[in-house]
Amino acid sequence: MISARLQPYFTPRRILALLVALALLVIVPAIAAGQTPTPQSPPDIADSIGELLDNNAEGQDGAVGLDARVIQLFLIVTVLSLAPGLAMMITCLPFMVIVFSFLRQALGLQQSPPNMMIMGLAMFLTFFVMEPVFTTSWDEGLSPYMDGMITEQQAIDRTLTPFRSFMEARVEADTIERLAATMPERNYDLSSEPPLPLLVTSFMLSEIKQAFQIGFVIFMPFLIIDLLVASILMAMGMMMVPPAVVSLPFKLAFFVMADGWLKITEALLRGYGVA
Repeated sequence: MISARLQPYFTPRRILALLVALALLVIVPAIAAGQTPTPQSPPDIADSIGELLDNNAEGQDGAVGLDARVIQLFLIVTVLSLAPGLAMMITCLPFMVIVFSFLRQALGLQQSPPNMMIMGLAMFLTFFVMEPVFTTSWDEGLSPYMDGMITEQQAIDRTLTPFRSFMEARVEADTIERLAATMPERNYDLSSEPPLPLLVTSFMLSEIKQAFQIGFVIFMPFLIIDLLVASILMAMGMMMVPPAVVSLPFKLAFFVMADGWLKITEALLRGYGVA
């Protein structure tokens, strides 16, 4: 019998766990004793390092060496981690997102279409617009570098050249000059190609400015519908009825009858086609 002092420590669950532990202590050594493991010598670290260096030396003569593969892997991981930021800086994605957001607010709809759908449509339109730029950048910069035909610096210059041409075609010259004038101590030479940080900043500001201009144009017809509905409701003495609720069906009917989504998308794509 277990004394009353030790009885709280010997519960049925703890006794069962103790029996299982004792059984394992008896069975596991027996199984291990029945097996005859084959002796293996520990790997020679010096031989492994020597083999790795030999492979690296052979790669420098023929294929891409170990250092080049490490650099390629590092560059790929870096580009993938910075892909959302790069898409917002050097493509037309922010322009598309801002225009479609203005359109949704002009219609008076808060969650339709949802943000995910607007972002998805903007991303596909961005790929549609930027496809020639992506193709040229891959063919002239990334693909030759992966084949070992050019150096890293040449690959960076050739990869950025199509994006630089795209941004220079869309950016406003006045924006570059005004941004360069904010820091005269840097002595930017605007007679040749502007530096990449200055060009990217000017491009983003130009895209935002043009997106707000188009958003203002989109707002005007829907604002007129709101004013007409509000005036009619006040003339009828229905001042307690929210004008936004009454004007929403008329704005939707006007937008659907005019095929608004397709018309606005065509206008955006033609603007980039001209650029």
